[in-house]
Amino acid sequence: MAGVRREWLNDLLRIVSPVLDALEKGELKKTLPLSLHRERAEFAPLEAFGRGMLGLAPWLEAESGSLDDEERALQAKYREKALRCIAMASDPESPDFMVFDRGGQPLVDTAFLAHALVRAPKTLAGALSPKVRQDLAEAFRSSRQIPAYNSNWLFFSAMVEAGLYVLGEPFDSMRVLYALRAFQEWYKGDGVYGDGALFHWDYYNSFVIQPMYVDLVKLFADSNREIEAMRETVIARASRYASVLERMIGPEGSYPVVGRSICYRFGAFQMLSQAALQHELEEGVSPAAVRCGLTAVIRRVMSAPDMFDENGWLLPGVYGHQPELAEGYINTGSLYLCSAVFLPLGLSPADEFWSGMEEDWSGKKVWSGGHISIDHAAD
Repeated sequence: MAGVRREWLNDLLRIVSPVLDALEKGELKKTLPLSLHRERAEFAPLEAFGRGMLGLAPWLEAESGSLDDEERALQAKYREKALRCIAMASDPESPDFMVFDRGGQPLVDTAFLAHALVRAPKTLAGALSPKVRQDLAEAFRSSRQIPAYNSNWLFFSAMVEAGLYVLGEPFDSMRVLYALRAFQEWYKGDGVYGDGALFHWDYYNSFVIQPMYVDLVKLFADSNREIEAMRETVIARASRYASVLERMIGPEGSYPVVGRSICYRFGAFQMLSQAALQHELEEGVSPAAVRCGLTAVIRRVMSAPDMFDENGWLLPGVYGHQPELAEGYINTGSLYLCSAVFLPLGLSPADEFWSGMEEDWSGKKVWSGGHISIDHAAD
């Protein structure tokens, strides 16, 4: 299925390249469109960069020897580009030095950038020069001035500390533990957490909560008994939630348009993509079927003629340009969370996800008269 993998990679690079190309030259602030909710303009560069890196990181970390020559060359190019971008974003003397320490929003996107380091500890965190490592660590520490809301934002504070950890810096374990403990209390059942004490019909279990929860417990379980005790349950709940996401993909690649931040497009499937990346799909959920279902979603969304502006920047919407769907906290940079659907590019082309024969996903099977298993709730 090399053609499908290349299609995914081309789509990911089409999305993130305008951000990285501008940033490595110190021109992101100058070129990123800032007219969408202009009062949020100072936060937009870090949003675009952190969120784009979130989805790109697993591919950067993929074992180069498993790739063909063309993909390996592209990977090498983007590894270098990403490192130059991190340097530009974190250097206080850079024209593109980003806002990490004021206004609330930067805590969110510092965390997304930190999550990228967690996903690529060798090719991102481990490849930084001493100066860039120091600059980035200081930027991460500066975001501690921003208090987290009693919601999914707790994971942002925790993930910043995880970023410091993978950089080899001192970190605050209590910020990590507080988030992990809080969400144990906010579990609602059947693989879903509340965003705080209340349940919300939206995709925040996939945008933030479960991907960060899983990666945090994996990162710290070996060094903390309390976290180790959570690990199996947290992963099982995430796997169940991924199964629900798989069943939400319609026969033609559409999915329910519900809840906040729907302009993050197919970023709504981050937890399904992460479960595939980490080989944590539930028994009976075929990796090849997930690939085919996600491919249908990607094709459906990318087929809109007005998803990008004339310079290749994302426009707000679900299918094309639908600015009425963008909440007041969303600017152009916010939209790059859509990159999270592409996490399985971190798998080898030989992995079953990529090499398995084409197979219909649940929604396509059942609506074409095929047969699927009965769905059962989890604890």
